[in-house]
Amino acid sequence: MRPFTLNIRGELRHYDRPVVMGILNVTPDSFYAGSRAVSEDQIAEHVSRMAYEGADIIDIGAYSSRPGADEVSENEEIERLRRGMAILRDINKEIVVSVDTFRANVARVAVEELGCDIVNDISGGDLDPEMTDTVAELKCPYILMHMRGTPANMQEFTQYNDVAADVMAEMAERLSLAAFAGINDVILDPGFGFSKTLEQNYALMRKLPAFQVFHRPLLVGISRKSMITKLLGISTADALNATTALNAMALDRGADILRVHDVAAAVQAVRLYSAL
Repeated sequence: MRPFTLNIRGELRHYDRPVVMGILNVTPDSFYAGSRAVSEDQIAEHVSRMAYEGADIIDIGAYSSRPGADEVSENEEIERLRRGMAILRDINKEIVVSVDTFRANVARVAVEELGCDIVNDISGGDLDPEMTDTVAELKCPYILMHMRGTPANMQEFTQYNDVAADVMAEMAERLSLAAFAGINDVILDPGFGFSKTLEQNYALMRKLPAFQVFHRPLLVGISRKSMITKLLGISTADALNATTALNAMALDRGADILRVHDVAAAVQAVRLYSAL
């Protein structure tokens, strides 16, 4: 990896080793049941455990992006985040928090009112035309992920000439729009599992080093996803070992941030990679 910096609420933070981002889903229907935290006790336990295990960032989401997930209104998404962030910040006031949302108004509330530090947008600005301008006004880092369509229909849009080249071209366009809006800190996420077939996910992983051309931090989120479970014929509950193996491969191919359900295993992978 290349060292990088992020401006977190006016403080320039320097990262010289890969970063571990722990997933906090304050939803009842995320694809991995072990990541769901609905009650106050569940949220508190998840936050405490991830912080103790060494998470650098906690990514809080209140709207499941899995195909077939229930529609969630903007007000419901905000209320879930409000409750989750109150518990999170009561436990840990210092840890960096990203909010997983594609809605500009939700992002604004999360950053301005609830104490989130980063906006993580699975649509890269495609699902809400106000998102890039909003993030620019908030002056916070932006995670720009590649996806086509919506979470409900994204698997209808898997036609690529060359998946890595096409994803890079589409991300370059979105990155230009973000830069034009005035967003300074952009993290790129190729969107494993979003608008990609099983074979395309692995083709994208093979070409991951090519994304270094953007000179932006690169986030990889493959934790317990179907690209692992379908290939190996296992359940999400049994996918930790394979996830760790693939995370190690992603680190070797230039990943700067690992977005994971299992923080301790990812931290160990980062320590081993850093020692090498």
